[in-house]
Amino acid sequence: MDKLSVMHAFRRIVERGSFARAAEDLGVSPALLSREVKLLEEGLGTSLLTRTTRSMALTEAGRVYYEEAQGILDAVAAAEARIRDGAGAVRGRLRVNAPVSFGQVVIAPALPALLEAHPGLELTLSLDDRVVDMVEGGFDLSIRIRPAMPDSALRVRRIGTVRQRVFASPDYLARAGTPERPGDLAGHRIIGFLMADHLASWTLEGEGGPVTVALDPPVQVGSSLALRDLLIAGQGIGTLPDFVSDPAEASGELVRVLPGWELPPPGIYALSASRVGMDARGAAFLEHLRGALRAGGHS
Repeated sequence: MDKLSVMHAFRRIVERGSFARAAEDLGVSPALLSREVKLLEEGLGTSLLTRTTRSMALTEAGRVYYEEAQGILDAVAAAEARIRDGAGAVRGRLRVNAPVSFGQVVIAPALPALLEAHPGLELTLSLDDRVVDMVEGGFDLSIRIRPAMPDSALRVRRIGTVRQRVFASPDYLARAGTPERPGDLAGHRIIGFLMADHLASWTLEGEGGPVTVALDPPVQVGSSLALRDLLIAGQGIGTLPDFVSDPAEASGELVRVLPGWELPPPGIYALSASRVGMDARGAAFLEHLRGALRAGGHS
């Protein structure tokens, strides 16, 4: 039994959550994968997976083996890449998924420098505000902005932080009045962000907080850029991430509402499901992205 091949197959089974999907990826039969895992378990003298007709889960021994196998496979792949391409070479295709507004405002301006520095890099950047299955979608890296990331088989690195604050246009506030405390928001027209965890309520942190305000936004949009434009047009009050709000605030098109309060800052996370997210391609992309985040004050 080729231990490295079995480790690779086992990792793929865990990442895909299915013998059938892993077998399809690897070009072998599910029966062969099942037999190899059984032989592996017999050799180790313990079960690595608990399987039923409808689900599959790692045992504690399986979790340890999976984590150790990841390290071994990544080390082997890195050694091969250094020998094949030369240390630090950045070549080949990198597939990245990111939220739409973050991709447009933060990632896109950083791409010219990345591509000029690494002409051998081929890049696919997919922008989608929905949380996609990055393994199913074939992505090497996924950038997500969330208050926290749930436990998963994916590798998660926090690469920055976003400030999420409340804004309106000067015209709206002149017409509708300026909230003095979080509870005053209930009397205002709220523009909600469909993809946010805080669509129906805002938990604001301040000197007297946290305070949670229940809301029923009459207007709800699925793009923070569209939300920004509605706020600039005087349509109401809403929350925006700082990478979207900073230019409009600097120009005076938007002003802070309840300046002593803001939502808990979500993190910017880089997720990878395979060694590609850790190799020279992924490292180069994240290096340029971190530079953009530092320049914007999001590190």
